Amino acid sequence: QVQVVESGGGLVQAGGSLRLSCAASGRTFTNYVMGWFRQAPGKEREFVAAIGRRGFSTYYSDSMKGRFTISRDNAKNTVYLQMNSLKPEDTAVYYCAATQRWGTVLRTEYDYWGQGTQVTVSS
Repeated sequence: QVQVVESGGGLVQAGGSLRLSCAASGRTFTNYVMGWFRQAPGKEREFVAAIGRRGFSTYYSDSMKGRFTISRDNAKNTVYLQMNSLKPEDTAVYYCAATQRWGTVLRTEYDYWGQGTQVTVSS
């Protein structure tokens, strides 16, 4: 199993930035593609971004591309989500997840999940 713990959420004004972190433990971190999802109140959990095992390949939801950047530090077993130009509609609980499948945006294909970290963007 892989355990993941998110941190870095909080309250930020519109236009501001936050960096989320996700620390992983358990099985070999580099065996897994890591992703970020988010869930706003009353909405489905949606894909945000994912990064390949070595950190060289990434893909994003179209609505977040250009504002969010995913990265990973395999020496620290940590994945990050840098969020810039935040908007009130980015308010959600952000989840880190692990999968062994590359290229998927489906939450059902991610095997391990954290508890989430709340991001609130005020207008």
